[in-house]
Amino acid sequence: MIAALGTLPFLATLWLLAVLGAQVLEESGAKIAAALKGRQVQPALTGRSMRLKIRAGRLPVTPRPQQWRDAA
Repeated sequence: MIAALGTLPFLATLWLLAVLGAQVLEESGAKIAAALKGRQVQPALTGRSMRLKIRAGRLPVTPRPQQWRDAA
């Protein structure tokens, strides 16, 4: 009885993984097949543009002895 109840969630999880795996392969199957053949697939342009902000890194400021004395 317990084994039968444990088998049902296992089979449901296995089915869900199979469905999700099939969906992923349906979406990216052409890319995977092209990669295995050594070809390159052109990505579809979505029309979105991204702006990257690059900030210059600041050098760490090392305190001078005068600053240590002023802080004390």
